[in-house]
Amino acid sequence: MTAPYVLEAVGVGVRFGGVRALTGVDLGVRAGEVCGLIGPNGAGKTTLFDVLSGIRRPDRGRMLLDGVDVTRRSPVWRARHGVRRTFQRQQLFGQLSVADNVLVAQEWRGGGGGPVADLIAAPARRRRERERRERAARVLEGCGIGELGDAYAGGLPVGRARMVELARAVADRPRVLLLDEPASGMSAPERERLAAVVRRLAEEGCAVLLVEHNVAFVMELCARVVVLDLGTVLAKGTAAEVRADPRVRQAYLGAS
Repeated sequence: MTAPYVLEAVGVGVRFGGVRALTGVDLGVRAGEVCGLIGPNGAGKTTLFDVLSGIRRPDRGRMLLDGVDVTRRSPVWRARHGVRRTFQRQQLFGQLSVADNVLVAQEWRGGGGGPVADLIAAPARRRRERERRERAARVLEGCGIGELGDAYAGGLPVGRARMVELARAVADRPRVLLLDEPASGMSAPERERLAAVVRRLAEEGCAVLLVEHNVAFVMELCARVVVLDLGTVLAKGTAAEVRADPRVRQAYLGAS
């Protein structure tokens, strides 16, 4: 029996004035799956990510998390319930170190004891802070950038900065990970590292949905691919099925 979706869009429609950005989009991602979302510029991929993450509320349709309607839930609520995201444009705190960029993802859980515990440096507070820093160090090491912990994030090249964003997104163990063009600006070795990290996350049970213009990267990494064109789902299936679909070749991959 096919496993249920962890995160699902049902009949999603979004309009910008008279422009239909998304029309009747159905899409879901399962635990342990890496699903690719591709399509030409203007297809609606980032708009769909905005809806999935709660940044934009759809004009039509619903968002389901574990089968429960979360359409009206905020981005913060979704993030705290395991739906994490990266963005096309880098969103690092440039004035902070790489390690601190990862630590901020864990701060929402609180330190325990309130301001008094901060003032007196309570043992429980110190222990929790130590655990968080150990977790951040492990995540950075797992992303292949363990040596960058003390570096300032604002001075990193694009490929390294994107790996820091990934580390921050997974620092608090996501259930769903939305990656918006994660390989953009990366070298070939960095893309290989990214693919290895994504595969490991899926093996640990995370549901991964990624938007990426590097079609070869998507086809190699993703077990299932969904194609958007002009705000609608043009095709979906395995990488081989999508690659062979004449509609996809005509609209996106090239007809030759």
